[in-house]
Amino acid sequence: MFDSIRTRLTLWYVGVLAAFVVVFSLIVYFALIESLDRDLNLRLREMAASFKTAVESEARDQDEESSGDHTEAAIKEASAEMRLKDFPFIVYDRTGELIAPTSEFDRTFDHGEEETFDDTVINGSQFRLYRTTLDLGNRQFELHVFHTLKEKEAAKRQLGSVLLIMLPLILLLAGLVGSLLARKALSPVAQMGRQAEKITANNLGERLAVRNEHDELGQLAVIMNDLLERLDLSFEQQKRFMADASHELRTPLAIVRGESEVALSKQDRSTDDYRTSLDIIHDESERLTRIVEDLFTLARADAGQFRTEFRPVYLDEIVADSVRAISVLARAKDVRIDVTTNGEMPMNADEGLLRRLFINLLDNAVKYNQKGGAVSLITENANGHYVLRIKDTGTGIPANEQGLVFDRFYRVDKARSRRSETETSGAGLGLAIAQCIAGIHKGRVDLVSSSENGSVFSVTLPR
Repeated sequence: MFDSIRTRLTLWYVGVLAAFVVVFSLIVYFALIESLDRDLNLRLREMAASFKTAVESEARDQDEESSGDHTEAAIKEASAEMRLKDFPFIVYDRTGELIAPTSEFDRTFDHGEEETFDDTVINGSQFRLYRTTLDLGNRQFELHVFHTLKEKEAAKRQLGSVLLIMLPLILLLAGLVGSLLARKALSPVAQMGRQAEKITANNLGERLAVRNEHDELGQLAVIMNDLLERLDLSFEQQKRFMADASHELRTPLAIVRGESEVALSKQDRSTDDYRTSLDIIHDESERLTRIVEDLFTLARADAGQFRTEFRPVYLDEIVADSVRAISVLARAKDVRIDVTTNGEMPMNADEGLLRRLFINLLDNAVKYNQKGGAVSLITENANGHYVLRIKDTGTGIPANEQGLVFDRFYRVDKARSRRSETETSGAGLGLAIAQCIAGIHKGRVDLVSSSENGSVFSVTLPR
């Protein structure tokens, strides 16, 4: 149950709301108690002030009738006139003698000179006691004013009962509302889930519905659609890759099988016939080996498992080695290779991979060149990068196919005889591998230009 986002959101909502409600209830509860205490203390002071005013009035009246100290008589008279059930009075003189009680209590009370408020229990009931002094004439008395705490306790119990009843109801209502809000908020996610569940390898072209691309769920749907777009593209590339690989492997396998069947079909064949068949089988086997090795290279690169050995190298030396390696093929086709370097070019790289990169590019420049043509390789430093330009004088690449040259199994001349291909060529994987190697070194290979006068490729590598 707690694995559901809807349930967790609801519980979080109810929990946070419960914390706020509890804190608010406590604040209200204690604020009410404080307010009741202040109000009760104010009323006790007012009653004490009224009692003092009544005593002074009685004392003046008695002084007008006769002379003498009539203070105690005035206190008793005022007490008789102000016998209020809710506010009993007790007056003591400075010796602690009881002067005028307004109610019968079964105990005496402490005396003091400071104004104080105390809660006390009298005859089993709680009272608030206000103690103050009365200066009447030349004498000083102590006045105790009482008021029951029944009203305060009743208000506290009533408020506590209301809060205890309302709090669960509020949380229950909050839980229901939170669940509905969570369901409403997560309904687009559930809908996206149902749509995504229907998308398989057969309908990767379908996309999730985007209600509002500016909110979080809309952005999630856009991201999912971008992911589906990349998966669809990758899946199509994979299918095309597999189809092209199958096609490229089918031909040499058919040749090997055909030659072996021919060699085995006759028992009286000469040694030269057998040698010819074995030469063909050997050549096609080597071709199969190169294709399989290239496929493994690309597969490891795609999986991020390409094993590299980076170390300090000189790029100009790697270029020179690559030119020497391809010079045999260039001489066979009467193609001249000119190299212009810009001094030493140190960098940190995998020497074997870079050599393969340049050999693949030079091989294409020689293979697709015309007899007696030329290949020029120029190196330069630019903005913290090494840039190497390889220019040939071949027939060029058609404009409508220039964007495909780095695709796997792409070849400009698909009708080229397989037997005339060079050792480094094979199934149209050379440029794809070169681009992959450049990417491993955080660089790139670009087709700068191509026309009937030849093509220009550039390799950019960080220094």
